[in-house]
Amino acid sequence: MLLLDERQDVHLLMTNCIKNDLNHSTQYVQGLALCTLGCMGSSEMCRDLAGEVEKLLKTSNSYLRKKAALCAVHVIRKVPELMEMFLPATKNLLNEKNHGVLHTSVVLLTEMCERSPDMLAHFRKLVPQLVRILKNLIMSGYSPEHDVSGISDPFLQVRILRLLRILGRNDDDSSEAMNDILAQVATNTETSKNVGNAILYETVLTIMDIKSESGLRVLAINILGRFLLNNDKNIRYVALTSLLKTVQTDHNAVQRHRSTIVDCLKDLDVSIKRRAMELSFALVNGNNVRGMMKELLYFLDSCEPEFKADCASGIFLAAEKYAPSKRWHIDTIMRVLTTAGSYVRDDAVPNLIQLITNSVEMHAYTVQRLYKAILGDYSQQPLVQVASWCIGEYGDLLVSGQCEEEEPIQVTEDEVLDILESVLISNMSASVTRGYALTAIMKLSTRFTCTVNRIKKVVSIYGSSIDVELQQRAVEYNALFKKYDHMRPALLERMPVMEKVTTNGPAEIVQTNGETETAVLETKPPPSGLQPANQANDLLDLLGGSDITPVIPTAPTSKPATAGGELLDLLGDLNLTGSPVSAPAPQIAQPPFLLDGLTTQPLFNDIAAGIPSITAYNKNGLKIDFTFERSNTNPSVTVITIQASNSTELEMTDFVFQAAVPKTFQLQLLSPSSSVIPAFNSGTITQVIKVLNPQKQQLRMRIKLTYNHKGSAMQDLAEVNNFPPQSWQ
Repeated sequence: MLLLDERQDVHLLMTNCIKNDLNHSTQYVQGLALCTLGCMGSSEMCRDLAGEVEKLLKTSNSYLRKKAALCAVHVIRKVPELMEMFLPATKNLLNEKNHGVLHTSVVLLTEMCERSPDMLAHFRKLVPQLVRILKNLIMSGYSPEHDVSGISDPFLQVRILRLLRILGRNDDDSSEAMNDILAQVATNTETSKNVGNAILYETVLTIMDIKSESGLRVLAINILGRFLLNNDKNIRYVALTSLLKTVQTDHNAVQRHRSTIVDCLKDLDVSIKRRAMELSFALVNGNNVRGMMKELLYFLDSCEPEFKADCASGIFLAAEKYAPSKRWHIDTIMRVLTTAGSYVRDDAVPNLIQLITNSVEMHAYTVQRLYKAILGDYSQQPLVQVASWCIGEYGDLLVSGQCEEEEPIQVTEDEVLDILESVLISNMSASVTRGYALTAIMKLSTRFTCTVNRIKKVVSIYGSSIDVELQQRAVEYNALFKKYDHMRPALLERMPVMEKVTTNGPAEIVQTNGETETAVLETKPPPSGLQPANQANDLLDLLGGSDITPVIPTAPTSKPATAGGELLDLLGDLNLTGSPVSAPAPQIAQPPFLLDGLTTQPLFNDIAAGIPSITAYNKNGLKIDFTFERSNTNPSVTVITIQASNSTELEMTDFVFQAAVPKTFQLQLLSPSSSVIPAFNSGTITQVIKVLNPQKQQLRMRIKLTYNHKGSAMQDLAEVNNFPPQSWQ
C-alpha cells in the first residue's frame, strides 16, 4: 500500500483481493482493506467495492464503521454519483457514542454537503442533533481518552463547527438554531492554550459565514482582537487575515481594534506587517484619515523596501478618496514623494501635477514647498519632476513671495535657475527629469524679466546634448527664441485646469508637463481644453450642408462663432458678399513636438518621397505653393503644406486661407504660422492641410483667400484641379 497507487497496472489485479479482505472474518484484515481502498482505490475499484463499504458502514463494530466512513469519503470523491448509496447508512451515524465514529461521520457528512446541494438541504435537519453533540462536548467533564490540554475532543469540535458553517450558510432557520451554541463555545473555551484558540478560530469563521446575529458577530471580531494581542505570530497572522475578510461587512466592529492593528505595523514579522498594512488601509475613512495617514506615513518611512511601493499606492488612493482639504492632500503626497519617491507608480507624477493645477489657491504655497524640498537633494526623481514642472509654471509666484499659507521665502530669479541647472547637470537626474527641468527653464523665460539672456544661453548649450530627446527640445526652444519670439508668450502661458479621464485601468492625466500628445487621426474627440478654442480645425465639405460630422477632430466640438473655416459648396452659390468670418489668431496646435506645424518639415517620418509640388494660386503678387507628403502607416492621408509668399512692395496682413473638398473627402485645416506675409518675398506663411481620401479618388479643392493689402480688403476664389496623381492614388 505504501509503494503503490492507482496509476500502477497491478492495482487492476487487486480488486478481487480487496473484496475478499473486506469480507474477512477478522476486523483488522477488514480495516486494512478499507485503508487500502481509501488511500489508493481507483474509480473502477470504488464502483466495484462501494457495496462492501456501505455494508461495513452499517455494522455494529465501531472500529470498522469509522474506517468505512473514511473509505466512503474517498469513494464519493472518486465517483460522486455513488453518493446516494451511503445516504441510508448516515442516518444513525450521529447517534454513535464512539468519538472516532462521530468524527469520521462528520467528515463524511461534510464531504456530501459540499458536493451536492440536494444533500445539503437534506442534512440541514440534522443541525439540532449536531448542536446537542457540540453542547455535550463543551459541558462534559474531564475525559482522559479525548482530553487535549483540558478541552474535550477539540478535533471533533472543530469538525462539527465546520459542518455547521456549511449547513448554516444562506439559511436563516439553521443559523438561528446554532446561534446559542456558537455563543457558548465563544465564551466558554479556554484561550490560554493553542487548542482553545483553534476552536475559537473555527467558531469565528462559522459566525462570520452564517446569518448570525449582529451581537454574535461583534463577539467574533472581539475574539480576533484578542488574538492580535497573542504572543504567537501565527495566531496574530490568522487574526489579521480574518479581520481583513470581515472589514467590509462589519466595519465599525473592526474599527474598535484600530490601535491594536496599527501596532502590528511595528511587528518584526514581514507577513504580519503586510497584513496589518492592508487592513490599515481598509480601515481608513473620512473620520480617521488624518490619524491613520500619520501612522502609515511613519510606517512608510521605516518599512523595508518591498513594502514601499504598495504602501505609497495605498496612501495615494486613500488621500484622493478621503482628503479633508486640498492642502492636506498636497502635503501628504509630497511627503510620500519625499520619503519613497523612487518606489511610487508611474502615474504619481501626472496625478500630483493635475491636483496642483486644479488647486489654484494653493499654487504659491505648493511651489514654495517643492522648491525647499529639492534644495540640494535630487535623489527622489518623481519629486524633482513635479518640483521642476511647478517651478516652470509658477516661478513668478515663488520669486514674488506671495505665499499666504506659510512664511514666504526670499528667492531671486538666479537662485531658481541655479536649482534647475543643477537638476540638468546632476548625475542622479534621469533623462525624463532633465526634460522637465529644461522645459521649466524655457517657461521661465516668459515669467522672469531679468534672466532671459541666461535662459537663452542654457537652451543654446543643450542644443548639442548627446541626449537626443534633450537636444531636440533645446533645438526647438532655440528656434522659438530666434524665429517665433512673438509667439513665445502665448505658447508658454500657464496650463489651464486639467481634466481627468477615467480608463479601464488607473485614471490618467490628459496633460502632464505642458506637452499634449495628439494623434494624426484621432478617433475619439479629446476633452475640452486640450487645444486652443479658436483653432481653425473645421472639416469642410463641398457638397454638404450644416450637418457635418467631424472625423478627424483636433479641436473641441463646441467652437466660438469667431472660429474660421466656413463651409464652402462647390456646386452651389457661395455667399461671399457679406463680411467674411474673422480668422483665428495664429495659434500652435501642439503636435508631439513643440514646433511641428510651424515649419515646412514633414509631419511624418515615413514619407513616400517624389511627389512634385504645384503652384495653386499666383495672382496680384500673392503666390500659393502646395507640397505633398504621404504616410506609409496610413496611405489614405495626404498632408499638404501651404507656402504663401508676397512679391509686392507692401506686406499683406490679416491673411486667411480657407479650403473645401468634395464630400467623399475629409479635410482638416491646421492653424497658420502667421497672418502677415512679408513683402519682396522676404518670408512665407506656412499652413498644413490634412486630407483623408479613403476611396483614392482624384483630389479637387476650392480655395478662398482673404487679406488686406494697401489699405484695401482683398478676397478671391480659385479651384485647384492639377494635383499630381501621386498625391491621391
